[in-house]
Amino acid sequence: MVPFELRRLRMLMEPEPGNPFEVEGVLNPAAARGPDGNLYLFPRLVARGNYSRIGVARVEFDVAGEPVGAERIGIALEPEAPYELRADGGGCEDPRITFVETIGLYVMTYTAFSTRGPRIALAVSEDLVRWRRLGLATFEPYEGLHFDEVNNKDALVFPVAVPDPNGQPAMALIHRPLYPGMDARDTARQPTPRAVDLDRESIWIAYCPLAARSHDDLQHLCHFRMHHRLAAPAASWERLKIGGGTPPLLTAHGWLVVYHGVSGSPVSEPAGRARGLRYSAGVLILDPNDARLIRYRSADPVLSPELASEREGTVANVVFPTAVDRRTDLGQPDRIDVYYGMADARIGVARLDLPNSLPPELRADLPAGWV
Repeated sequence: MVPFELRRLRMLMEPEPGNPFEVEGVLNPAAARGPDGNLYLFPRLVARGNYSRIGVARVEFDVAGEPVGAERIGIALEPEAPYELRADGGGCEDPRITFVETIGLYVMTYTAFSTRGPRIALAVSEDLVRWRRLGLATFEPYEGLHFDEVNNKDALVFPVAVPDPNGQPAMALIHRPLYPGMDARDTARQPTPRAVDLDRESIWIAYCPLAARSHDDLQHLCHFRMHHRLAAPAASWERLKIGGGTPPLLTAHGWLVVYHGVSGSPVSEPAGRARGLRYSAGVLILDPNDARLIRYRSADPVLSPELASEREGTVANVVFPTAVDRRTDLGQPDRIDVYYGMADARIGVARLDLPNSLPPELRADLPAGWV
């Protein structure tokens, strides 16, 4: 039995007919409970030419508390800052939102797409309505690695201060630098098995010190240091690339992160379709006292593209988890609703029920180095 399983509930959003903001997709949402208790999604809205905005929608529930739809409200962010603009457009893409208790603010990380390529940007809000841009994330160099000089995306923030390697309170950020030649389409051209470049193909965790900072001094929230390599491709379902997914959520087992992994699509693809990439989802459980330590990691995916809505779209064969909602509103704290992108075109929601215990044989990171 798989200790973590995602049970699909339904497709929640798809492009609205006649809406020019969504003509190329509505996907990869952030999610957060507002001060009013409602659940809000912040989907990536893709207009013609891959011009992306971050929208806002209120999730609608039926009488049993199941998510059944979403009411569109407006736009949270659209490309305006220089680091979000290109000559042919720009982009604010793939947000994640966490209410960070330590500073009393919602923190949004998102991909800013400019002439430099995709980079991590941050914004903050008190109410999920008005957002203040803080700028691009910056990273101190680490042992010859210069994270500022490469593409970077899929950043996740912890909801409370966690201890940095020196034991000081910090806002921790999980991120996945994208070094040249390490994209999934590049690694797919390498032989099987292949050697993994552990430094340049890994998910990393970095820290922003919080001690002795004024609540009004928010620009420092963009500056990260004390890096630690968290995880590299290890299993066959993620052999080409891994990256971030949902913001960390504290459970009885530790910090839950649903992440994504990429493999080659199955040989059994329909006739006439070229074999491409397959995006699936897995689970990481990080130690509650030291987020650098992995207590559990999926040997097999917990969700893979199977439905037509996941296999056919802007990018075929993609399930891409980006948001979680703990269902304490139903008195079910061990139920986690996971919102995910479907084939880069739609949004689905699935249900994850936490197991009573972690299997002891999978409490550590899987071996990495060759996949």
